[in-house]
Amino acid sequence: MRAQITPPVRRLLDALPRTGRQVADPVRVAAEATAAGCAVALAHTPAADPAAELRDLVARVAGAGLASACELTVPVDRLGSAAAGVVAAAADAGLDVALDGVPAAVDALAAEAGPVTVVVRAADDGAEERCRALAGDRVRLTGAHLPGRCGAAADLAFVRCLDVLMSGAGRPGVGTTDPRLVALAGERAAWNERAPDSWEYVMPWQVRSEQQRRLVAGGYRVRVVLRSGPATPALRPVGRS
Repeated sequence: MRAQITPPVRRLLDALPRTGRQVADPVRVAAEATAAGCAVALAHTPAADPAAELRDLVARVAGAGLASACELTVPVDRLGSAAAGVVAAAADAGLDVALDGVPAAVDALAAEAGPVTVVVRAADDGAEERCRALAGDRVRLTGAHLPGRCGAAADLAFVRCLDVLMSGAGRPGVGTTDPRLVALAGERAAWNERAPDSWEYVMPWQVRSEQQRRLVAGGYRVRVVLRSGPATPALRPVGRS
């Protein structure tokens, strides 16, 4: 007899991290992803020398002719004063840049760096107000755990931020693999008469791959996140985003 998945077990399964596995060779996998019709977000966790490692990754991506399809996620907190140099190196090589970290540090660097993507976590306090301030720019909306917010409350926070970004003049990146939120993002884009190239889905590489293939086949823009570097514990996801 086939085992039945009870509601409590289903909730536990839904809580498992969906951040994607680490890749040993992000340049090779980036080539595979672009061949499959996806753009790429490079999320490298540096080890000994963060700035040097990220500069090296930028050089290898550019050398492989993949710069135009890739966006480098820059961990502003980890790099500190070296972040601006890494951003400049990526821009010079033709890569887009996403800034991730404490809002104050990210926003200060974004103001100096020119066109960049800003990562906003929907669960953070003040996320909706921050989305309003950035609605005319490039924003990657993600879910990340914050004590006291989970399940429906976290989903609602994500949707509120999504509504703000989709009605703005910027370029939202919708970071979710939840089929309900994926469908909702498509609906919000249609309601706001957004062109397909004016926003994108952002999903971990090889997580719900069939969903990613369907979206690409349907004409949606999908950016896959490639995580490289030393393996680190995944953040507990908020809700099902």
